[in-house]
Amino acid sequence: MRFAIVIMAAGKGTRLKSKHAKVLHKIGGKALLEHVIHAATRIVPPQDVYVVVGHQAGAVQAAVVSTGVHFVTQTEQRGTGHAVQMARKAVAAYEHIIVLSGDVPLLKPETIVRLRDFHLAERAAMTILTACPADPNGYGRVIRNSPGAAGVAAIVEQKALTPDQKSIPEINSGIYAFATGPLFQLISELRTENAHGEYYLTDMADILVQEHERVVAIEAENPTEVLGANTLAELAELDAAMRLATARRLMAQGVTIYRPETTVIDSDVHVGADTIIEPFVQLLGATHVGEDCRIRSYSVIENSTLENHVLIQPGCIIDESFVHSSAQLGPYARLRPGSEIGEEARIGNFVETKKVRIGKGSKANHLSYLGDTDVGSGVNIGAGTITCNYDGVHKHRTLIEDKVFVGSDTTLVAPIVIGEGAYIAAGSCITDDVPADALALGRARQTTKPDWARSRRSKV
Repeated sequence: MRFAIVIMAAGKGTRLKSKHAKVLHKIGGKALLEHVIHAATRIVPPQDVYVVVGHQAGAVQAAVVSTGVHFVTQTEQRGTGHAVQMARKAVAAYEHIIVLSGDVPLLKPETIVRLRDFHLAERAAMTILTACPADPNGYGRVIRNSPGAAGVAAIVEQKALTPDQKSIPEINSGIYAFATGPLFQLISELRTENAHGEYYLTDMADILVQEHERVVAIEAENPTEVLGANTLAELAELDAAMRLATARRLMAQGVTIYRPETTVIDSDVHVGADTIIEPFVQLLGATHVGEDCRIRSYSVIENSTLENHVLIQPGCIIDESFVHSSAQLGPYARLRPGSEIGEEARIGNFVETKKVRIGKGSKANHLSYLGDTDVGSGVNIGAGTITCNYDGVHKHRTLIEDKVFVGSDTTLVAPIVIGEGAYIAAGSCITDDVPADALALGRARQTTKPDWARSRRSKV
């Protein structure tokens, strides 16, 4: 039985008071639409998913084109019924379609499967996913043929509810399954006699019932799944719910998270068992953290990989970098994109790296900048060391071979090679290659003038 999934993503979302398309607002580190597509493509292949775009269509398509889904353009946004009419040609070959909202990011694939299977089992023309939230006010209500019955008599919008109907707790989620035959046979019956002058897909329930087609409903097990967001405050609530769910999932897998309500962990983050995450940590993007790590407070790690037994001291910033096992960073270290920190290496207080490879057991413990640099194993980088990688036009690399000792306050002017086992004297400015096992000094000779200070003071 062939199913297509149609995702509504054409609306503007005026109540957000934002210039950006509603479905591009993010929770859990990804756009609302990305979450919905992820759930949809767990049920059907991407080529069976059709996203209806309209407002800022180019930006919406660009944001999710990598998922492999198809796009249908709704040039005029004339309602959800009109959106499905625009998708009619694209999905005409399918026997059934599921219609999802692009702004319902908490919807689980398992719930879509329940909707699909119930729809097929009931041989329905239309199946409505419903919910019973704590406060149904503002939502249309689903009127069943009788209490507990699968069949639906009507969907009544909030403004049209009678006093008795206002007490009905079951709401319409705006998520449906349709048999395409009766849907497209009757969708032209939709009318725009409503406050917004739009074609509402909701009205298909009444049209199908009038034509004696079977319309049924199934309630979502968790009402939070089907709730969207119409304001930035509601988006923040969804974001908090998703991040708390992510934290609980990780804790169930053996990760210790102190004060999970203070952490910011994106939905695609992976963390190994027995890792400890302290309060106010942010793990963002496609970050992977291994086992037995400790990430201390106020560290922000984005699109990076940490192998096992890594210690991240407080206040570190790590972006698009790779940290090998048993390395230690911080406090207050910054790894910029392209940094690779070797096994058992140490990057310490206020050290910044960019496009570097640090070998096994090497150390840069204090106040240094290492950019466009390859550092071998067993190297000591003294405090205040700078690799001068930019000549004003081009970037150049520095090569520091194994077991080099770089004294404090050293400037290494790239391109340059420091040979294995060499020593660089403190306070040096090194502009030429240094052979292996050599000592290099690049500083002015010290001059000492006896009694100069006493003489100066006597003149004051």
